Amino acid sequence: MSVTDTEATGRAPGGGAGPEPAVLTRRLRLVLVLLLTTQFMLAVDFAILNVALPVIGRGLGFPLAHLQWIGTSFALCAAGFTLLFGRVADLFGRRRLFLGGLVVLGVSSLVGGLAQSPGMLIVARVCQGLATAAVTPAALSLMTTSFPEGPLRRKALGLNGALMSSGFTTGAVLGGVLTDLLSWRWAFFINVPVALAVLVIAPRVIEESRPEKRPELDVPGAVSVTLGLLAVVFGLTQAGEQGWSSPGALLSLVAGVVLLVVFYFVERKVAAPLVPLGVLGKRSVAWGNVAGLFAFATFTSLVFPLTLYLQDVLGFSALVAGLSLGFLGLGTVTGGVTASRVIGRFGTRTTLLLGGSLQAVFTAALVCLGADRSWMWLMLFAGFAGGIGNMLAIVGFMVTATSGLADHEQGLATGLATMTQQVGITLGTPVMSAAATTAMTGSGAVAVLGGLKGAIGVNAALVLLGVLSSALFLRDDRPAALRASRRSGHGRSARRKGGGRFRPVA
Repeated sequence: MSVTDTEATGRAPGGGAGPEPAVLTRRLRLVLVLLLTTQFMLAVDFAILNVALPVIGRGLGFPLAHLQWIGTSFALCAAGFTLLFGRVADLFGRRRLFLGGLVVLGVSSLVGGLAQSPGMLIVARVCQGLATAAVTPAALSLMTTSFPEGPLRRKALGLNGALMSSGFTTGAVLGGVLTDLLSWRWAFFINVPVALAVLVIAPRVIEESRPEKRPELDVPGAVSVTLGLLAVVFGLTQAGEQGWSSPGALLSLVAGVVLLVVFYFVERKVAAPLVPLGVLGKRSVAWGNVAGLFAFATFTSLVFPLTLYLQDVLGFSALVAGLSLGFLGLGTVTGGVTASRVIGRFGTRTTLLLGGSLQAVFTAALVCLGADRSWMWLMLFAGFAGGIGNMLAIVGFMVTATSGLADHEQGLATGLATMTQQVGITLGTPVMSAAATTAMTGSGAVAVLGGLKGAIGVNAALVLLGVLSSALFLRDDRPAALRASRRSGHGRSARRKGGGRFRPVA
């Protein structure tokens, strides 16, 4: 028997604001576990094949020049279709899209694991990317509509962000372990039982969520924004592989920008826009997503120079390098677990600024890395601390970008947030690659280290730019009582009178 709206969310069945649940009920815990498990699995999928690419190429006869399409085909669909599917979830049902996407993910993962040719594998990766574009915003919007604004939503989004970020690191480690001990095919097969388990349990505990009156789908807007995002993401991947001055990258990026401008003008004219400009005009949505773009682009791309540092400079194996990067993942988990309390105490804007500042400081500290293994302590400590800061910023971004919106706009808001995430992940590595190549002079480990330090310096500067944008354009959203207390000094006098403790007022 399905959980009712009132039982699951603490709101009245009509959708009005009801009393917020003080604790997680048994059913809410199960809903959260299902959604978090799915999001973690999708994050792992982004990185799990990176280590296995050479083995896959030899096993299926992939030409070396075409190996990158195993990742590119997935990234194109995951980023290009996420905004469209986020809005489709609002219009046709979030649970329906969530379950349908999981079916596609499970089948395509099985096909990928059984693939006997490059074409068959690429088709499986395309379908995995489409499934990710559908499931990610649907799961996130189910989370934000199941947990009303407040401590429970912040806790859910904190855990979600922590597991997603750690999933990228876990994917790299798990891909190496599965490939070495079993076969690269298990990087696909591992999704199948997880998807089946979620498909069996989810319909029993997750309620459908869709508007009573279904508006028309904005087809011109959907076509223009999807093609625009596909062109931008393709241009970014081409820039990372062939350089930012390559004709393919430049033409694709220009075409993408033109299509996104067309999308903007389409949205101004249509009666039922895919993305209402009023939503984009909200400061929390617009600048929250800018903050998220910097947070995702910088930290996920930091794995690129650090992987090269561990292998090409310090001489560690791929497996040891992957395990060492696990400290970044531990940092993100720690940040995700504590983010809810930090936001509740200081507000999302302050949390964004604090997290970004921590990330900027400890990323800049990595510029001091040396050419021998005695510097490992700095990489591990700075990676862990920077991971905490990055996750504080990411959870702050997620809460900011999905707050202050009605339930019927949550699919759109989470679609925008997911698009920001995917584009940020895609954008970061080409930028780091270009920065490292530009800063690298000569050859050998010392030259490689110089190039990597240049890339790390650019990374820290971009983190700082994100912090400045949040400081300038996001409003202070600390609890009103806390702001008033600090302005008047009443809090300090109350503590003095009360022996250092606040006393409840009847």
